[in-house]
Amino acid sequence: MDQMIREAIFREVQKEPFALTLGMELVELEAGFSAVEMTYHPAAMNNLFGRAHGGAIFSLIDEAFETVCQTAGQVTVALNVSLNYVASPESGARLRAEAREVSSTRRTASYDIRVSDGDGQLIAVCQALAYRTGKPLPFL
Repeated sequence: MDQMIREAIFREVQKEPFALTLGMELVELEAGFSAVEMTYHPAAMNNLFGRAHGGAIFSLIDEAFETVCQTAGQVTVALNVSLNYVASPESGARLRAEAREVSSTRRTASYDIRVSDGDGQLIAVCQALAYRTGKPLPFL
């Protein structure tokens, strides 16, 4: 992938307010692949049952989806996301979402996204579909 695009995506994630709020970190990025990590903090991320809120896990998935989509070098937006929660992480677990492009056309792309904890336990699986607008990334 173009090094200028890669550096720009890393730079934007480092200052993205939502990613900063949840402590998300983009750790790997290449054409068609992204890995984003965050630590699960129960005090800030629990649901009313005392387990990880689905929205926190979905946010990690969405950040990986957002970043992998932009590796094509154009503004790409979500069309559909289908998510299955498999397990709840343990307190303090370092969670990692890995997004991989499965297929793409000029206008759409499909992604497989998986979240696991530091021990490799699967937390969630996701299939996502994106639309490529054809517009250049505004932060280049």
